[in-house]
Amino acid sequence: MSTTETTVLTDVPQQLFIAGQWQDAESGRTLAVDNPATGEILCEIADASPADGRLALDAAVAAQPGWAATAPRERSEILRRAYEIILDRTEELALLMTLEMGKPLAEARGEVRYAAEFFRWFSEEAVRIDGGLSTTPDGANRILVMRQPVGPCMLITPWNFPLAMGTRKIGPAVAAGCTMVLKPAPQTPLSSLALAGILTEAGLPPGVLNVVPTSDAAGVVEPLLRGGQIRKLSFTGSTQVGRILLAQCADTVVRTSMELGGNAPFIVFEDADLDAALDGAMVAKMRNMGEACTAANRMFVHRSVAGEFAGRLAERMGALSVGPGTEPGTDVGPLIDATGRGKADALVHDAVRRGAKVLVGGETPDGPGHFYPPTVLTDVRADSELMRTEIFGPVAAIIPFDDEDEVLAAANDTEWGLVGYLFTRDLDRALRVGERLETGMVGVNTGLVSNPAAPFGGVKQSGLGREGGRVGIEEFLEYKYLAIPYGGSRG
Repeated sequence: MSTTETTVLTDVPQQLFIAGQWQDAESGRTLAVDNPATGEILCEIADASPADGRLALDAAVAAQPGWAATAPRERSEILRRAYEIILDRTEELALLMTLEMGKPLAEARGEVRYAAEFFRWFSEEAVRIDGGLSTTPDGANRILVMRQPVGPCMLITPWNFPLAMGTRKIGPAVAAGCTMVLKPAPQTPLSSLALAGILTEAGLPPGVLNVVPTSDAAGVVEPLLRGGQIRKLSFTGSTQVGRILLAQCADTVVRTSMELGGNAPFIVFEDADLDAALDGAMVAKMRNMGEACTAANRMFVHRSVAGEFAGRLAERMGALSVGPGTEPGTDVGPLIDATGRGKADALVHDAVRRGAKVLVGGETPDGPGHFYPPTVLTDVRADSELMRTEIFGPVAAIIPFDDEDEVLAAANDTEWGLVGYLFTRDLDRALRVGERLETGMVGVNTGLVSNPAAPFGGVKQSGLGREGGRVGIEEFLEYKYLAIPYGGSRG
């Protein structure tokens, strides 16, 4: 490792963060953090046990009353200061993220800016929590409505956007007045630990945020969800794990928001601007090496332009530079681990066995690291495994179609419904197809839908609730209604 890389790793705390203190795991266990570009161990961090999880929750519960009573402006200013610190440390945070997750530095810098924006957005929302006063229809009572923090929260974040997924959950919780236990993904805990340090520097009181990386997620999380003190779970991850967590939340009726898997259709109509569609496809498919729940999974292209689109996409994807994210000029970094790469490779070979053609890529390279080449497949059959499985890799599957009803039926033929993309010059068609797509978000002539000011989330088995936008803070607030007799009434 370079001196800069060593310094960045040394500067990040490598312990649990509980009640405002950095501490080792109760068991003394440690968790290795790997560099997916080399397979080498970056560092060893504290590995939380169920007992550590209990301590973290106790700290959050103890801090909740005082934090809920904190003035909204004070909460707002803490988030604003954290936003500014994150931007000031863009280079260090980007390098840290690249080392533990693999994405190229240019993408990592973009994620740092994106992550910071959630803190700025929710710093502004913190002072806009309102209520209402109205009169009952019979005039006898006044209805006073207020909103209060839901209480201690469990936040579980994934490895693919380790900084932004943290700020997207922490931001609204802080703004609403909730305390938190954050369990980051074991592959990428360093960004979350760095974030805890930044928030402490920004003035967040002890116990409001507690961070417990662990290799025993089930052992740490399940007792907390079933124990009756966690009042809110915010989870981003696979649909399979989301189902398990929902069942665990049922015992104590924990409020949940779930951002789960996706199987995004990317539809290119015959009248589309192909240059714009190709630009959109590169973003929707190759952002984060395709390791995104919003990634274009199934590219439906009108038969009249499918050949040209496929050829041009293969040319652009084949020209991308694959290598360690820390190297200048790298476009595509490694996948997160051997399991992720093996899955992408297996899906490609399954499609080929069923008749798909490989225009570019499709073979696992030799050498260290979990690299997989940008791959374009054509003539993909509907029964191919990748048509019903989230790829989470740089693989574009192109399927021709002939008419609107046909493509909508195919696009909606999935248990998931996070995001869809469509490209057309016809405004009526854009509105019509956008309304008929069974997704929570639709990109119209764009391959990027994520924005802190917009409500992010899906339908069907892609999740519950929304993150970001005006509604993002609602997930962390409860309504309370006071009935007040008026004019002598006691009804």
